[in-house]
Amino acid sequence: LFFYGGNTHLALEEHATLAQYKANGQLTLWSATQTPHYLHRTLATLFALPASRVRVIAPPVGGGFGGKAEPLNHELVVAKLAMLTGRPVKIVLTREEVFYVHRGRHPVLMRVRTGVKNDGSITAQAFESLLDGGAYGSYGVVSTYYTGALQTVTYNLPTYRFQGARALTNKPPCGPKRGHGTPQPRFAVEVQLDKIAEKLGICPLDIRLNQLAQPYTKTANHLSVKTTGLKECLEAVAERSEFRQNYGKLPGGVGLGLAASAYICGANDPIYPNKMPHTGVQIQLDRSGGVTVFCGSTDIGQGSNSMLAMIVAEELGVTVDDIHVVNGDTTLTPVDLGSFASRVTMMAGNAALDGARKLKQLLLETAADLFHLPAERFVAANGVIYCIDDEKRRITFPNLVQMCEARHGTLGATGSYTPPTYGVRYKGGAIGLTPTYTYSACVASVKVDATTGELTVEKIWLAHDIGRALNPLLVEGQIEGSVYMGLGEVLMEEQGFRRGLHKVPSILDYKIPTFLEMPEIETILIESNDPEGPYGAKEAGQGALLPVAPAIANAVYDAVGVRIDEVPITAEKIFKALQQKAKGQPGRIGPQKMPAIEYPKALRLASLWGEAVEQPAG
Repeated sequence: LFFYGGNTHLALEEHATLAQYKANGQLTLWSATQTPHYLHRTLATLFALPASRVRVIAPPVGGGFGGKAEPLNHELVVAKLAMLTGRPVKIVLTREEVFYVHRGRHPVLMRVRTGVKNDGSITAQAFESLLDGGAYGSYGVVSTYYTGALQTVTYNLPTYRFQGARALTNKPPCGPKRGHGTPQPRFAVEVQLDKIAEKLGICPLDIRLNQLAQPYTKTANHLSVKTTGLKECLEAVAERSEFRQNYGKLPGGVGLGLAASAYICGANDPIYPNKMPHTGVQIQLDRSGGVTVFCGSTDIGQGSNSMLAMIVAEELGVTVDDIHVVNGDTTLTPVDLGSFASRVTMMAGNAALDGARKLKQLLLETAADLFHLPAERFVAANGVIYCIDDEKRRITFPNLVQMCEARHGTLGATGSYTPPTYGVRYKGGAIGLTPTYTYSACVASVKVDATTGELTVEKIWLAHDIGRALNPLLVEGQIEGSVYMGLGEVLMEEQGFRRGLHKVPSILDYKIPTFLEMPEIETILIESNDPEGPYGAKEAGQGALLPVAPAIANAVYDAVGVRIDEVPITAEKIFKALQQKAKGQPGRIGPQKMPAIEYPKALRLASLWGEAVEQPAG
């Protein structure tokens, strides 16, 4: 049994919304949202307005992490008040109000039963999760399924069963937080795997390396694994940290812990069923050589605007400085489903690539006609289009744009992206479907004071299968941000409630790591060049968070021989476990029992995932 405590996003910027309703019936909403398209759709439906008369603008957002990923009450309230008064209306939530809006990490109680052979090979796994959902639904159904979906894409699980339930309680509603329902089960699975390795006398590294999910295979729950760099990730962190040489051999109070994980690159199905593209991009060229990229995605600090600019610049052979990105405006830009589920690089990036290549072909054909040579012999780079075997035959990008415009008229192109289609065999099977998966591995080095239980994380080694790093600096920043958030969750972040009221609803009282608690981080980028991603790229925004907590928990055991099977791992819990161990009792702190849940028969059948289980169609 394992427990993962609830915590919140704590974005630097609070939620803020401004609405204006004009006499002509045009409703405009400016909001700190990760999903302007879904908010636009909700406003039009709720107020029975033609969608063409609703405009949502998402300015640069000061942090999201999932906390601004759905239409929220205050956004609907300001819209209605603006319509009633005919005046602009603004709401900015206080920090305490943000804590009550919440939508943060679900507290999850888990039971994991895993069958293994003597060599450590997993034969079957049964996973149960019970989520504390708070007072309302939010993305609760999706979150519940995510606690069970991704175990099968990390390791080879020939037979797998998942059962999950979500309880409504008198707390703020939980929802999607960075990793959306996957850090909790990853903690349970990775800690249990270390326990299995110890009982069988197998190195924790080997028990993982010997049963990795293989590329281009189908899992027991019919997810499609594409490229996987997990083997390389595990080997890289093990080598850099000298894990084999030092695990179990360090002085008392010092330990190493290892964990691995997998995550999605965008969800295959939209929130409302439709067959339209998940994202679109429009690209406009002007005769001065400027390029404008219109995309409905929102930049919440992850650098998605830079990514779009870099892809278009690379394809057209101009500099990033020549690119202007217009985003997050439902009137000016094509639909993009939003910045969540680590989807923007994969989906908006592919759409940008699609549009840029259409324009590039027009430009190369114009250059070919100018020099009476085949278009295939021309390339675009450094603001010039030139012949690959005769660089004297060249023309600058602005001049070529003018010639192309004279021939074709105003220059523009659209690009779009729709994920691959996969069959769904089991109830909830759409959760976890994605174009491809990223993989991460983490080693944590810790010190534990055996007299006080105080835990200090000394260093983190984290390798992430990025596919291909379009901007290595941005990728490293995202990975370090994931490590920071993971450290907060495992060491100190905790939402306490008394009779439904939040006990610490402020940044002063809700503890997060400062620079004093941040360890040295060694980031390792593993490139597997996935054919699904733009130029081979995968996600970098969320997957690297998942292995941090279990790696630290496993390191605590290596350091002082006690198991803390719940998050956060505090000094008090370690001290209590050490006292129990000194008395000859099991040195473990964690849940003792799982409430009995009577699943309906239909749900029991629907929750079974694995080749040995027959599932009726529909």
